[in-house]
Amino acid sequence: MPSHEIPGQSGPISLADEDAVRQLLSSTVFNLWSVVNDLTRLRPSKHDHFRVTVFGSARAQPGTFVYDEVKRLAAALAEMDCDIITGGGPGLMQAANEGAAAAGSPERNRSVGIRIELPFEQDVNPFVTQAFEHKTFFTRLHHFVLTSDAFVVAPGGIGTVLELTMVWQLLQVKHVEGAPLILVGKMWHGLIDWARAHLAGSTPPMASAEDIEIPICVDTADDAIALLREHQARWNQRC
Repeated sequence: MPSHEIPGQSGPISLADEDAVRQLLSSTVFNLWSVVNDLTRLRPSKHDHFRVTVFGSARAQPGTFVYDEVKRLAAALAEMDCDIITGGGPGLMQAANEGAAAAGSPERNRSVGIRIELPFEQDVNPFVTQAFEHKTFFTRLHHFVLTSDAFVVAPGGIGTVLELTMVWQLLQVKHVEGAPLILVGKMWHGLIDWARAHLAGSTPPMASAEDIEIPICVDTADDAIALLREHQARWNQRC
């Protein structure tokens, strides 16, 4: 007779009993997810500075208009005493970290990079002053959410769309509250128009009109800076 009990209860399980081993592994993995879910209820202690995450393309090159605008935006936010958080890689992530570093403040970390292991991307960019690395997009995206008070989405590709829609959905279901989601650049107007027509405008609606209004579309870095200044002032009053 196989020496095992029902998975989840005490008692030995023979490695020769493949079904029981499979059930035990499956049960253990789901129990681990339960532990992780409980741990995610914890939140960092109050931080001293308003934290803005900047999402954007890894492909943009230094010296291009979009690179320089993201760099200017991040420098302005750092001068406002904001911390800047990015994915830590090249392109517009580097532009944001470079802008934050240009503001200059050696006594604290203004410029954070939250990296993901990818075979085709470079190491963390040289302007990051505090780096974290994740093996999965799931944990990395969760890290962004835990540490950010506002989100700025610059022009980007599929990865940027993933980050945008995840934050959008968390704001929709109120797992995140009070954090502005600001989309900078004309490319995002088309996405919001599509969502308004095909999600909120379908029969039956796949999203409410209020859901579509969660992202705030602006055309310029200056528009984003003005909005973030307002949100930072409200954040300072709460804290």
